[in-house]
Amino acid sequence: MRTLVFLLLLANLTLFAYIRLDSVGGGEGVRLSQQQQPEKIKLLTPQQVAALGPAKVASLADVCVEWGPLSDADRLRAQTRLEPLELGKLVTQRKVEMIANYWVFIPPLANRAAADNRVAELKAQGVRDILPVELGPQRFAISLGVFRTEEAAQARLAALQKQGVKTAKLGPRAQSVQQTVLIVRDPPAQAVARLKEMQGDFQGSEIRIGSCERPT
Repeated sequence: MRTLVFLLLLANLTLFAYIRLDSVGGGEGVRLSQQQQPEKIKLLTPQQVAALGPAKVASLADVCVEWGPLSDADRLRAQTRLEPLELGKLVTQRKVEMIANYWVFIPPLANRAAADNRVAELKAQGVRDILPVELGPQRFAISLGVFRTEEAAQARLAALQKQGVKTAKLGPRAQSVQQTVLIVRDPPAQAVARLKEMQGDFQGSEIRIGSCERPT
């Protein structure tokens, strides 16, 4: 019995000593604040994140790389080139409305049959992003792409001329079009590097790196 009383007394003394020492040190809350050091936490702006190298971007949590806008033809081409990276469910898409100020086109042909024949010739030459115009003053013309900037339209025209499309022209054309932005969530370093390499092959597209949008 005396042994049990002694052990209980010793346990109480030990607990009392721990509580006193903890209060002198500032308690659990003080220790946590010392460990977290919130004044040393810095939030990066989207520009600062974009300036990081692929390895550092890949090490960040909840970061998304957005690439676009892309036409339907460019979207399919981009997805094909991304397949070797096996990104799977990391890649999603978002539709966006954009205002196109310029277009590259072949002037209106005589009739639908002539337009259809020209489309077939262009496809045989490997030309992508072809859309015959069905209505309006440009009926039976062939659109070869719409662009936000004149520089992007000029790049498309130059590429077509290299493919042998000599009748293509560039002109103003204000219209709203729906295109696609590809989103890669928490991408590995090789994916970030590959996206930056590919971006230059898709006229008018841009890459943005920042925090992922939270679902509403």
